[in-house]
Amino acid sequence: MVCSLRQYQVNIFVVLNKLALFFNLGEIVVLACVILVGLFALQHFGTRRVAFMFAPIVIIWLVSIFSIGLYNIIFWNPKIVRAISPYYIIKFFRETGKDGWFSLGGILLSVTGTEAMFADLGHFTALSIRLAFAFVVYPCLVVQYMGQAAFLSRNPQKVLNSFYDSIPGPVFWPIFVIATLATIVGSQAIITATFSLIKQCHALGCFPRVKVVHTSKHIRGQIYIPEINWILMILTLAITIGFRSTTLIGNAYGLACITVMFITTFLMALVVTFVWQKSVLLAAMFLVFFWFSEGVYLSSALMKVPQGGWVPLVLSVIFMLVMYIWHYGTRKKYNFDLHNKVSLKWLLGLGPSLGIVRVPGIGLIYSELATGVPAIFSHFVTNLPAFHKVLVFVCVKSVPVPYVSPEERFLIGRVCPRPYRMYRCIVRYGYKDIQRDDGDFEDQLIQSIAEFIQMEAGDAQFCSSESSSYDGRLAVISSRTIQSSSSLIVTEREDCDGIESIQSSKSLMLQSLRSAYPDDENPGVRRRHVRFEVAASPGMDTGVREELMDLIEAKEAGVAYIMGHSYVKARRSSSYLKKLVIDMGYSFLRKNCRGPSVALNIPHINLIEVGMIYYV
Repeated sequence: MVCSLRQYQVNIFVVLNKLALFFNLGEIVVLACVILVGLFALQHFGTRRVAFMFAPIVIIWLVSIFSIGLYNIIFWNPKIVRAISPYYIIKFFRETGKDGWFSLGGILLSVTGTEAMFADLGHFTALSIRLAFAFVVYPCLVVQYMGQAAFLSRNPQKVLNSFYDSIPGPVFWPIFVIATLATIVGSQAIITATFSLIKQCHALGCFPRVKVVHTSKHIRGQIYIPEINWILMILTLAITIGFRSTTLIGNAYGLACITVMFITTFLMALVVTFVWQKSVLLAAMFLVFFWFSEGVYLSSALMKVPQGGWVPLVLSVIFMLVMYIWHYGTRKKYNFDLHNKVSLKWLLGLGPSLGIVRVPGIGLIYSELATGVPAIFSHFVTNLPAFHKVLVFVCVKSVPVPYVSPEERFLIGRVCPRPYRMYRCIVRYGYKDIQRDDGDFEDQLIQSIAEFIQMEAGDAQFCSSESSSYDGRLAVISSRTIQSSSSLIVTEREDCDGIESIQSSKSLMLQSLRSAYPDDENPGVRRRHVRFEVAASPGMDTGVREELMDLIEAKEAGVAYIMGHSYVKARRSSSYLKKLVIDMGYSFLRKNCRGPSVALNIPHINLIEVGMIYYV
């Protein structure tokens, strides 16, 4: 068995050596590339199956470096503990001068990574992070660096690889394995944080739509973004193969970290002023104090731009351009809708039938407008020979808060008077909320509209409103309010194959389409089917009962999702720069990102799209 294991190790080294010779790379670089490819290839499985190993690996790693540092201090130079005194750093700068300032770029690497602990505030409390840093991380790092200094005081010729050279021989390979595992854990943390940041940027409208896969049904926030995953893999492989030096990579990483710290300090000063409502003088003192210390490190790190520091600057410019172009194009499209709304008088002039045939069913018209009727609605009325009897203008909004409670998620209102059967629903999500495709959205929407109809009938303020002031009057419909309502009876049933849901549809075309295109992604999944009935209540108003019955009949007939397939183009009178941004940059991003229907988890079998060109 031992011989076979050794033969297996020999075969691995032979393969790595051949790969290194073929690509003209070193064995270490090839090994790093293999680990990176394997790490990114496993991302789609999620971290839930191996996350239980992360904490023990990090703890073992911290205990290991603490023990090695303590051993080196005792064995090589116990007097090195005096280095904790600030006197020696002052003496260092006094004797080295400009060379000492230039070396701050390398010293910066000893503190990089600490800011990642505070990036975990979304998963841990501030107190737990402070305790972990003050009593675990900081002592282990200080003792380890003191141990390296003690080792170098007796072995100055081994400065290039001081950490691994300072490890005692009997424990070298175990420490090497733990170091590799700790590096993988750190890399996994960065990858997961990148997924979370991209999702939040997308929710705030600052990044193109990407596919977000939820890898865990029980833990909130465990997501996987395929596009970002493969882009990260290509970038990391390019940097690893291109640099082939930890010094150059360290320069790039150091400049990126100190720049993040520098910008975070400025943003923190804004928080002190506008969020905490403290005096501007206090914020200025905070800014000057921390900017002075960080500015010294930043000025030193900027000297390393030619030696690898240019990489984070180039990547920052590229991603900033992508985010700016997407945000700019999205805002222009939104402003076009905002200034070209369909006139409410025009809708009222068409009458309750809207000048076309109103067929049974519910039409969910998606729009980015929270008030008013979007311009694309006139294209729907013009191009479609018939429209659904019940129309709901749905607007999905990401608000600048982490989470929105289910009790405050739905805002329901009426667009036109009661005979038109036109409603508005604003669905609010926080930038950390998970929009799951659980099939309950339609049922929750119907219940919310039904509750709004009853609440409106009992509210004198709504009943006395003029028809021209219907739009814009919204009410928060919470799940608790819905559950307390007794006028709508909800019955549920489950089936495993979805056959009952196909046969229950009144549309023969929809039945044939659903039969031809079954749900292959989740075979055998138990589906929940909800049926609504109006309770027998003698005191219910006749108009309310009739409207509720129309809503239920429309739900039984089927739900269609109606969206505009828009093309955004710059006007002919626009500047060359605007044409470049809109016609090339924004158009390229829209064609290569996920469509709105995919991002909103809209079923394709029920989707209707109408094209429209926006000249902005």
